[in-house]
Amino acid sequence: MDANEVRDHAADLPREPGVYQFHRGDAVLYVGKAVDLRSRVRSYADPRSDRIRRMVDRAERVEFAVTETETQALLLEANLIKRHQPRYNVRLKDDKSYPLVQLTDHAAPRIEVTRDPAEGATVFGPFTDKSRVDTVVKAIRETYGLRGCSEHKYRNRERPCLDYEMGLCSAPCTGEIDAEAYREDVDAAVRFFEGETGALADPLRREMEAAAESESFERAANLRDRLDAVRSFHGEGGEAVAARTDERAVDVLGAAVEGDDATVARLHSERGQLVDRSRHRLDAPAGEDRVSALLSAFVPQYYAERELPDALLLSERPDDPDVRAWLEAEGVAVRVPGAGREAKLVELALKNARRGSGRDDELGALADALGLDGVERIEGFDVSHAQGTAVVGSDVCFVDGSADKSAYRRKKLPDRNDDYANMRALVEWRAARAIEGRDDRPDPDLLLIDGGEGQLAAARDALDEAGWDVPAVALAKERELVLTGERSHDWPSDAPQLHVLQRVRDEAHRFAVQYHQTLRDDVSTALDDVPGVGPETRKRLLRRFGSVENVRDASVDDLRDVPGVGPETAETLKRRL
Repeated sequence: MDANEVRDHAADLPREPGVYQFHRGDAVLYVGKAVDLRSRVRSYADPRSDRIRRMVDRAERVEFAVTETETQALLLEANLIKRHQPRYNVRLKDDKSYPLVQLTDHAAPRIEVTRDPAEGATVFGPFTDKSRVDTVVKAIRETYGLRGCSEHKYRNRERPCLDYEMGLCSAPCTGEIDAEAYREDVDAAVRFFEGETGALADPLRREMEAAAESESFERAANLRDRLDAVRSFHGEGGEAVAARTDERAVDVLGAAVEGDDATVARLHSERGQLVDRSRHRLDAPAGEDRVSALLSAFVPQYYAERELPDALLLSERPDDPDVRAWLEAEGVAVRVPGAGREAKLVELALKNARRGSGRDDELGALADALGLDGVERIEGFDVSHAQGTAVVGSDVCFVDGSADKSAYRRKKLPDRNDDYANMRALVEWRAARAIEGRDDRPDPDLLLIDGGEGQLAAARDALDEAGWDVPAVALAKERELVLTGERSHDWPSDAPQLHVLQRVRDEAHRFAVQYHQTLRDDVSTALDDVPGVGPETRKRLLRRFGSVENVRDASVDDLRDVPGVGPETAETLKRRL
């Protein structure tokens, strides 16, 4: 694109805040944000640096998205950079994006929290607080019954799944609600996300008051907390909050640039004591004030899914006024100390950043750390079940650091509430197939077990018994410790060898849970066999207690509190369950 083409593209853009993208074919070259889209894109007719000039020369078109506020533009820009990894942006290599809420483009739309929205979906966000988003989406599902299942589960169902029984879905899949009524519920959810808080707050308030009147005080308290989250939802990230006087949590950021590579080191302090440190790699920005630009790119991307600290200590202030305004609105004190203890902390962060500049080969680093010749092929194992029912195992495969989904396998295991025995059975199954030549996949260089010492010991017992000589390690999620059986590794959170194991572990977990949910939704519950418990009563019991296990643990008096459960039925439930 030349200067005239840029001006022509800019002339069609609105004078509103938003995000713009320069494209070449299907590739996104650059993502930026603007208070005034038209004015900002027009400025690219005379680029300020050689790097951006090369980007404009390569670009073929400009696309844009309007946002309601400048803060929304800032967060959406961070999301798009993480999603598309544009060549000409400063990019954080090892982190996540901000959550969005999408309503899919289906006859009966699905609602879900995502970071990668589907084509044609109605998308709201991005948001900074994922836990609050999850709370709100669950409240919407309980209030309006919007489905959360995949299209694979939705199609060809003959009976509603447990989400219907628990009051989370109105079951459009089996016609329990007609299409017009379901669409009205979807429209109500859309109105809430567009700013009409009462669309969700009002029914929640009525339900809370009814629960209080019936003396269901625990239910009323849960609804009160959910109502608070709903009422504060639309102020997230866009309104100033009171400045904090007690700086309990402080992050110290030091940035170093070396050629085309850059590193940001973070020190985390709790009540004056350093408790954590990490390093993060980025592409170096162009221009004169590269460190300031680097911090402007790093801060919104890094804190996409983390609680902001009470204060940030920096070697330089971010050069982006939108980033500074966002931090101020969130009540984060930003300081560039010149002397004293805080200045020494900044200098320590700078030393960490300079030591961490440059790139690492994550698979090579993993092999070196574990003392292996190479780890080109990794298989990850996890087990999923619900109190010992619908027990399944997953076996995922990564080759050269990337998922090879054609090599994924899954296994239905015997029902039992024993994680160690379940893991042993899963690895026994894989090892036996390998030894007997019944598995067409090459042997892996490493097995990764999702779990702790118990799961790793069970897996190693299975390997020894089968005689399959493959090294195995475990990744314990609580502290992200890598266990080898002989020792444990507590690697830094930005260690490249840890990142590859986390990807394998998370994918094994996702694949296992997905298979478990598929089986669980097709399994009838123990309540089906209890005399006096029909479909409506079963629904009320599951909605009240959440699971058959909780129904089993409930007292007779608690059971009698459920509408439709009389003294005789309550006694039968206790006896039969």
